[in-house]
Amino acid sequence: MAEVGELDSKTDVLALVSKLRKHGHSPELVADVLSQAKLRRRAQAKFGDFASTMFFTEAGLEQASRLKVAAIHAGRFRSAGVTDVADLGCGIGAESLAMASLDINVSAFELDEVTAAMATYNLAKFNNVKVEQADVTKLDLTRFGGFFIDPARRELDGPARESTKRKFDLTDLTPSFDFVLKIAKTKPTIAKLGPGIDHKDIPAEAEAVWVSDNGDLVEASLYFNQVRRAEVARAALLITPDGTHEITSPNRARTDAPIDDLAEYIFEPDNSVIRSHLVAELAEANELHLFAPEIAYLTGSKELISPWLKSYRVLDNLSFDRKKLKAYLRERGIGTLEIKKRGADITPEQLRRELDPKGPNSATLIVTRVGSTHRVLVVEGLK
Repeated sequence: MAEVGELDSKTDVLALVSKLRKHGHSPELVADVLSQAKLRRRAQAKFGDFASTMFFTEAGLEQASRLKVAAIHAGRFRSAGVTDVADLGCGIGAESLAMASLDINVSAFELDEVTAAMATYNLAKFNNVKVEQADVTKLDLTRFGGFFIDPARRELDGPARESTKRKFDLTDLTPSFDFVLKIAKTKPTIAKLGPGIDHKDIPAEAEAVWVSDNGDLVEASLYFNQVRRAEVARAALLITPDGTHEITSPNRARTDAPIDDLAEYIFEPDNSVIRSHLVAELAEANELHLFAPEIAYLTGSKELISPWLKSYRVLDNLSFDRKKLKAYLRERGIGTLEIKKRGADITPEQLRRELDPKGPNSATLIVTRVGSTHRVLVVEGLK
């Protein structure tokens, strides 16, 4: 790995393979080293500079928490006074790394042998972490002060292992969601789940937080017992280069935003707000409203700057007629076309092919409902 260094888009991979083979390395070792080098490059988005000294599996990297998100989890444990945590299903060690960095003693357990070996290497510099290969459902967990659990959301065995197919059905989690709820009744517990979790599956005793990293919705976290905030039932947490932003609600039931006519500006809420059902709270705080039932676009008469919102000015409000829309684009010489949709049964790529845009100009279309009618809104993005 040291000999290969960092790969980038300019690296001549064939020349590098030839060089390593001439140095006497086996084809298998060369293939493994190149795979790790590519994974390290991808991992920089999650781990920053730490990635250059870590080992990864494909599935482990995909499911691993981003370090900035793991630090938030670790901070909850520290604030609650929890000094030793069992990381149940530690993967490649991201959460354990964050907790150990805050001087929390960590016992990290991983079922998969190869992934456990990766975690052992990645966490070797911390004296307050111990990694074991184990089935967490068969452990005596009474000796730990708290739990972090990230149930596997993909196949870990058999031919599907390498495909790293995502699982969003709670019945397919490993360990099971019932196991998560069982241990959460006993100790301070943080459970990391996919952001697609249905609200009806969230237990009443949990605080649920949907996390967005600079617009990329990454997880739903459930907090139990001492690590949960008593005054928060649901929250949207947005991490940006400028810091963190949060919208919270003490209520489990969703409040609906008011509906009125389409105004001059359209605002697209961050996905964490949409998934946490906090659109009404965001609308109220910014004096905005919906323009169609169950369509998570907000509208208003004033331009807004908010980390929670992508802002657009409405230029034209057109009927959804493909023939007329194609003529509209041709008349204006629009060849570069961004198509967004919500509440419309279309495929943007297919619609773009049908419209066959040509010309030097560009445009953004939002295909959606306005009131009860399907419309095409021609908009321009605002910074």
